[in-house]
Amino acid sequence: MRHLLTVCLGNYCRSPFAQVALTRRGGTAVTVRSAGLIGKWQDQPANPSMINAVRRLGLSLTPHRAQQIALEMLDWADDVLAMDAAVLETLQAICSEANAHKLGSASRAATSPTRSDKATPPSTTALC
Repeated sequence: MRHLLTVCLGNYCRSPFAQVALTRRGGTAVTVRSAGLIGKWQDQPANPSMINAVRRLGLSLTPHRAQQIALEMLDWADDVLAMDAAVLETLQAICSEANAHKLGSASRAATSPTRSDKATPPSTTALC
């Protein structure tokens, strides 16, 4: 089973959405968790607009509570999916050398599945 960690700025919009979508898509072959770089929304539910958007897709964010990333999460993950280039850059700064190969960008992963492509993501705008 693969362990995937999705990371955005606050674990309030994008990474929780990615978590439920990837969990649905990966089924029993993947365990997905999400986290944020900052703890501004720590222990809070996802953004109401995101909860509604996910509900329309037949998924649920009701049990979600935001959490700030911990280094142990990076150790747990087989792959870490940053929701934008700025998040990826921060993760690269805090990540140990042993975990650096796990890092990738959601914007790049959508267009290219190769790990070498994920190392140079295009710039994107943070949504949350």
